[in-house]
Amino acid sequence: MEKIILGATIGDCVHVGGIQRFLRMAEDEGYATRFLGTAVPDGHLFSTISETHPDMVALSYRLTPSVATAIFRRMSPRIRRLSGSIRFIFGGTPPVAAIAKKSGLFFRVFDGTESLSDIRAFLAGKNASAKDTVHEHTLESRIQQKYPYPLLRHHFGRPTVSETVRGAARIAQAGVLDVLSVGPDQNAQEHFFHPERMDRSQDGAGGVPLRTPKDLAAIYRATRAGNFPLVRCYAGTNDLTRWAEMSVSHLHNAWGAIPLYWYSTLDGRSGRPLAEAIAENCAVMRWYAEQGIPVEVNESHQWSLRSASDAVAVAVFYLAAYNAKAAGVRRYVAQFMFNTPGGVSGTMDLAKMLAKKSLLDELVDDRFSYFIQVRAGLLNFSADANTAKGQMAASAVLSMAMKPHILHVVGYSEGDHAVTADELIESCGIAHGVLRNCMDGMPDMTVDRDVQRRIRELRRDAKTILKAIHALGGKTSADPFADPVVLSMAVERGILDAPDLKSNLLARGAATRIINGACVSYDGKRHCALSEKNRLAGLKD
Repeated sequence: MEKIILGATIGDCVHVGGIQRFLRMAEDEGYATRFLGTAVPDGHLFSTISETHPDMVALSYRLTPSVATAIFRRMSPRIRRLSGSIRFIFGGTPPVAAIAKKSGLFFRVFDGTESLSDIRAFLAGKNASAKDTVHEHTLESRIQQKYPYPLLRHHFGRPTVSETVRGAARIAQAGVLDVLSVGPDQNAQEHFFHPERMDRSQDGAGGVPLRTPKDLAAIYRATRAGNFPLVRCYAGTNDLTRWAEMSVSHLHNAWGAIPLYWYSTLDGRSGRPLAEAIAENCAVMRWYAEQGIPVEVNESHQWSLRSASDAVAVAVFYLAAYNAKAAGVRRYVAQFMFNTPGGVSGTMDLAKMLAKKSLLDELVDDRFSYFIQVRAGLLNFSADANTAKGQMAASAVLSMAMKPHILHVVGYSEGDHAVTADELIESCGIAHGVLRNCMDGMPDMTVDRDVQRRIRELRRDAKTILKAIHALGGKTSADPFADPVVLSMAVERGILDAPDLKSNLLARGAATRIINGACVSYDGKRHCALSEKNRLAGLKD
């Protein structure tokens, strides 16, 4: 039997935006709705309720709080008489909503700060009242609970454990994000299991100085409040398997984030030889897969952060996912970092991400699927807070074209300093504002002619790179794309390269340039863009 919702604004209120949006959302959830109009007189409202016997009556008032008090007092006897069989709900500004809650007349009161996913959950009967809300505790179930509204994730790690614990508690109570990513300092990432090697003058540099498993457990306990966010932790740069085991046992790590090439002699964040690092990284992916925990391989953007060509970024994105699948990962978290390297245009950036996704789609089968995670790049943010807030919002709008499952929010302060708890909460609020507008419908930027042309170019060039890597081990390796020795050789031979690796003994540091908004390989002698086919051909000289 179809459920009915009547809607109206009361008193002298003629503001209909909020209630009309609510009624549209109700229709999407299968309700029959009827809007009675604005400033509806009490007599007309209650006579219509008597005639139609609705399941729910949605009332709205967005004017003076003191007048609202008088309206609620006047309507109280009739609402109380009917509330046994009809649910009365209310929406208004926070000051008026506070009075509505105090009146005790309403089954649920909305003050405009709720997320769209919370409102939809209410309409779907998933949380009849706020205190009954069930917060899913795995990544997949949480996505299923909220999609198409993406989960919000944010990185957090203050210079002391105590400040991080207090901040985590405040963030959880705010209920603004779904995934809190704990960022350890470099000492912890590199030397957690070898504290004698730590440089104590660097404690707290780049994150929270985790020193014992109890530190992780304390952070997790602090988040068991509010909306009970999922929690996860960045991998260590040494002893990755031990880090994974500790993160799962003490932090209930929502998913693992492992590189393919990095935390090695390639970036200097550990002393692991490249082939050895690749092998260990894949072993950690396998460990997570055996636990049934999703895995993210945060690989492609590491190359873009070092100014690699877009084609190289697309190729290594495929290699990262390929190795995750080869390790047995069934649920893959595919991270798409926008605005990287600095200077790329929105058109070319979106095309790069869609080219990555198109190659990833080729790996999907009944054993392997993925979740889309989007984020802004750190290079995107000005040191000026107001400018950075605009940049953050603009990047989020562009990335929503990917229809993400997870929006990794980067705090607007990151161009100047590591985010505080209050700045994180504010940044998530900005992101929710973007999402509210985008979820109402946006032009499809993915079909833009220039975007589609660039996707074709990048697919062609990335496959040229992948073909060259496969040829390295074609006669000696059963699976060149998942062979650490072959993958290491791809860097040593210059097939995978980036300008900012120039001083690294493993890489050649081939030049790139931003041309027409795209990052392309560059011929410094001829001062022109260089196709990947010609670049690779030149490696044989």
